[in-house]
Amino acid sequence: MYHIPVLLNETVEALAIKPNGIYVDCTFGGGGHSAAILDKLGKDGRLYGFDQDIDAYKNTLPDSRFTFVRGNFKYISNFLKYHGESKVDGILADLGVSSHHFDEAERGFSYRFDGALDMRMNQLSTLTAEKLLNTYDEEQIADMLYQYGELRQSRRIASAIVHQRRETPIRTIAELVAIVRPFCTKGKENKDMAPIFQAIRIEVNAELEALKTLLRHSSEMLNTGGRIAVISYHSLEDRLVKNYFKTGNFNGVLQKDFYGNLIAPLKSISKAITSTTEELNLNPRARSAKLRVAERI
Repeated sequence: MYHIPVLLNETVEALAIKPNGIYVDCTFGGGGHSAAILDKLGKDGRLYGFDQDIDAYKNTLPDSRFTFVRGNFKYISNFLKYHGESKVDGILADLGVSSHHFDEAERGFSYRFDGALDMRMNQLSTLTAEKLLNTYDEEQIADMLYQYGELRQSRRIASAIVHQRRETPIRTIAELVAIVRPFCTKGKENKDMAPIFQAIRIEVNAELEALKTLLRHSSEMLNTGGRIAVISYHSLEDRLVKNYFKTGNFNGVLQKDFYGNLIAPLKSISKAITSTTEELNLNPRARSAKLRVAERI
């Protein structure tokens, strides 16, 4: 299976789908969430599915109400205007890396396999993990590991990477794993390896900047009463979503106008929603998922 949709029922329910509404699945992937949304739409409803990975196109849905858009969701506003849409009733973004990406060795997302250091969501992008590790200076690598992996040993790891590449370029996952393994706790290598790969992947795909752009655009594109649902998988993403839904900015600072009214275009609908025990038994990869939902005021 390309990808098991996470928090499927909770997400569809939270979107409060109108039969004739216009909806966007920003992370189409295997099409699971999109198929569930289509089931709720009437004959005049519309759904746009975005994905920058060409592999996702193979999962496109044979439904006249559905349009697949190959592109990064940070360009959602421009693409929808091209398709004649200025306002929508709901937006969904499942920010996780799909099972397909983790399980395909040649994509380079997982330390479980050996293969090329790729990690690109968009195969047309010129920046790969290999290029990053062999061209970024030591300070850039250290900052990346600290900011996106929250690694205390970021500077030591960066130094080891730069030292090794002076001897020979770093080309494969196995070579990277060999460099960073000494910085992992014995017996917890997999757990300690995850944030290192996460940090590189976030940088390669500029994931947090794309998320910020999506959230800003959602405020402009949603109809009044329209909803946005975002599923995040680590604290960096979740913090941005939580802050923006609550305050309308990414710092989480409450701002008020001249009359003392809160300046925030969205209103949170509920606290973060997590997977049930039943879902976790079927899909352990859902364990870190958090769903947050907000409504356009």
